[in-house]
Amino acid sequence: MTHDHDLVLRPTPRQVEAALNPPPGRNGGDLVVETLAGLGATTVFGLPGQHALGMFDALRRSDLRYVGLRVENNAGFAADAYGRVTGEAAPLLLSTGPGALTSLAALQEAAAASSPVVAISSQVPTAGLGGGRHGYLHELRDQKASFRDVVKSVHTVRGQSQIPSAIAAAWESALTAPHGPVWVEIPQDVLLAETALPVVTPMDAFPEDVVPRPELTAVAAELLANADRPAIIAGGGVVRADAAGKLLALAERLDAPVVTTFGGKGAFPWEHPLSLQSWLEDRHTTDFLEDADVLLVVGSGLGELSSNYHTFKPRGRIVQIEADLGKLESNHPALGIHADARIALQALLETVAERHDKTAAERVRTVLDKVRARIDAQDLGEERRILAAVREALPAGAPSFWDMTILAYWAWSAWPGAMHSAQGAGGLGYGFPAALGAAAADPGRPVLAVSGDGGAMYSIAELATARQYDLPVTWLIVDDGGYGILREYMTDTFGEATATELARPDFVALAESFGVPAARTTPDTLTADLSKALATPGPSVVVLPALLRMFAPTHL
Repeated sequence: MTHDHDLVLRPTPRQVEAALNPPPGRNGGDLVVETLAGLGATTVFGLPGQHALGMFDALRRSDLRYVGLRVENNAGFAADAYGRVTGEAAPLLLSTGPGALTSLAALQEAAAASSPVVAISSQVPTAGLGGGRHGYLHELRDQKASFRDVVKSVHTVRGQSQIPSAIAAAWESALTAPHGPVWVEIPQDVLLAETALPVVTPMDAFPEDVVPRPELTAVAAELLANADRPAIIAGGGVVRADAAGKLLALAERLDAPVVTTFGGKGAFPWEHPLSLQSWLEDRHTTDFLEDADVLLVVGSGLGELSSNYHTFKPRGRIVQIEADLGKLESNHPALGIHADARIALQALLETVAERHDKTAAERVRTVLDKVRARIDAQDLGEERRILAAVREALPAGAPSFWDMTILAYWAWSAWPGAMHSAQGAGGLGYGFPAALGAAAADPGRPVLAVSGDGGAMYSIAELATARQYDLPVTWLIVDDGGYGILREYMTDTFGEATATELARPDFVALAESFGVPAARTTPDTLTADLSKALATPGPSVVVLPALLRMFAPTHL
């Protein structure tokens, strides 16, 4: 009897000939780039360094497109965004020690946001491994230990024959729900040594589906169909699983109102009659969700931002669908269903009975009216006008990437639909390099980045990257002279702010020194200036001097 796998593993005569006579001049770095290409990669991000030069030299002999940034952390943010917008694993090539460690904050964001990043780092030569203090340049006693608590999985290589399998295993891990960053490290001498191994052929590294237990989805379907006041919280897991269509179908079958978390923006149509939008930092929304007798939570762990800073106290039954096993019931008791959001929602659609609730849309309108009235009472017209101007300027379908800045905190709640931000880990400097990564994924459409002046200083060097690769990113910098939200927090808490005021450059002149066109704008001219920048090929900068305020919190 012949098994299918016998046929798959049996090489053709041409494959045998190629394997026995590999091309000369290849090294361990070639095995890395051949494996990435064989897994389907087309673009890699990174920054070269002494120990990693074998990988970067091999890029010259490959068809992979390399996008090099100026700081490793920014390269990580770019890879994160590439993974977010494509759903594909994004390779990130790094050097040893300082270069590797500089990427940690970006990898933490990728982990928090479930972005599939495959970080491949060099290591000191094999003779320096094992924890001894040999004094090699960039040496760490245990480099992978610095990453183990941040990434999903760690994969170590000690010989060239291990490279294809280690990278394939990492690739599969990165794309297994929940997606996330992974770490591979390869010693310098392994990368540099000439190799007689055959050219790596295309391979599959398909992750296993995270499938729900049918007895659990059966119970969930029964609870939802018989609920009096069901509601749904849709998190980032819905977006990562590309499950928005299934969520919409389920919500309409149940007549269940839906609120999206800040990471889940875009998971549900903003203007739908059942849409509570994403006003999670508002007590009216919190009260509504607490009143639900059955609350379906999909792709969210109900963490700090998704629970109105842990003030959310649900009174009904919770059904939680989550691909990250560690997040199930981590904050509230629930019927926990460990599953990919798309597969679990499909299972519910196939089993849940239809229910009708003519009051659902009216109850949603009531909540949104209360939210709107609360904001209307706070004299925040300028902030709302600026956010609306940005939205008007952005072409339909164009992605936006937001740094940790006051306008972004407004957007979390008030931006109508999909957006990408660093709200997973909350580090500064995400917006512009992430936008560059998204532009690398699709150079044919404009991308918007939004930063404050403080966060912008983390990323100024990447203006050179934007210019070098001619990436169509418009960078809006809201200049308020410091760390605006920290100024507000400290003033409210202590009566005055400390360490929040910043000297900063002339951003327009600085951008122009990189060859990037730039303009200073006002709230009145913002839509026109942004629209013009977004319509112009290549990178651009728009600077808005403005002192913005946040709406009053409801969790204190």
